[in-house]
Amino acid sequence: MTQTTAPVQQATQQQPPQSPGQRFTQMVLAEFQNLNPVGQLTDFQKRIATSYFVKLDQVLKAAEAKNAAKAPDRRELPYTWENVNLNKLAMDVVAFSAIGLDPLQPNHLNLIPYKNNSTGKYDIGFIIGYNGLELKSKKYGLDVPDAVTIELVFEKDNFKQIKKDLNNKVETYIFEVVDDFDRGPLKGGFIYFSYKDPERNRIRVMTKADIEKRKQKYASVEFWGGEKDVWKNGQRTKEVVVGWYEEMAMKTLVRAAWSSITIDSQKIDESYQRMLLAEADLKDEKVQQTIDEFANKEEIGFEDAQVIHPAIEAAPVMNQAPQPQAELQPQTSQAHPNF
Repeated sequence: MTQTTAPVQQATQQQPPQSPGQRFTQMVLAEFQNLNPVGQLTDFQKRIATSYFVKLDQVLKAAEAKNAAKAPDRRELPYTWENVNLNKLAMDVVAFSAIGLDPLQPNHLNLIPYKNNSTGKYDIGFIIGYNGLELKSKKYGLDVPDAVTIELVFEKDNFKQIKKDLNNKVETYIFEVVDDFDRGPLKGGFIYFSYKDPERNRIRVMTKADIEKRKQKYASVEFWGGEKDVWKNGQRTKEVVVGWYEEMAMKTLVRAAWSSITIDSQKIDESYQRMLLAEADLKDEKVQQTIDEFANKEEIGFEDAQVIHPAIEAAPVMNQAPQPQAELQPQTSQAHPNF
């Protein structure tokens, strides 16, 4: 008698669809691997992929919360990962992170989504903060100073620049705060570049008008101060906002200082070239308008100017070393800029 056994049916296990975090992380790590096919991914490269995902996830959820609050006929394309151009994003992440820019670090980098009408998806604008400009200048600069002194000058301060001439070999300045608690109105500021060879030192003075003309076209009164329209009792009226004018003026000086460093063409690499291409995409007038609108609500360059509402999805990174828990937490908003 022959014994027969019933065929055993093996259940086919379907792989669950990848989350946006998994797809994003794999694409970024693949870009890193393409740049160095024979080398191992560093812990920094693994961690930075998570940092960019975490920050952008915050930005998308905050933007979508505002989008969903609009009237249905005025809503834009949903700000979701499915609507983000991941291919371009992955290449940009590799380029900007190679410079050392981490969007979770204060004032390194701001991520702003804008609609690309050609693809029907959101591209992500990478706006370098003032700390990021310093990193970029030190990495690629031609004549990087050994130290940079940046100060605001007020009416009651004692300031005088001393220019280099036939009788004075070192360009320098005199600066004294006469009254720490009442320095008077802001007059301007100065930037002093110091080198090991003092004869190379140089100073740049900026008036208050020089600072103000560098304000963004739609600068927010919440940060710069001024008047804004408000509705009270069904009528539109003006409200004076004190803002954070001195902090914004200092930020403007810092950006001007590091933006003035000439780039050394011999240091330009593939990452820098990719960064230039990404920045060129932001020159479009409509794209710039979108960036200005974001900046008008959330001041670019201040790490706690954003209000993050929902919890974020952790981005899984293959073979990633354990990370401090605080690094993956959403940033919370403060009532003032933390300059």
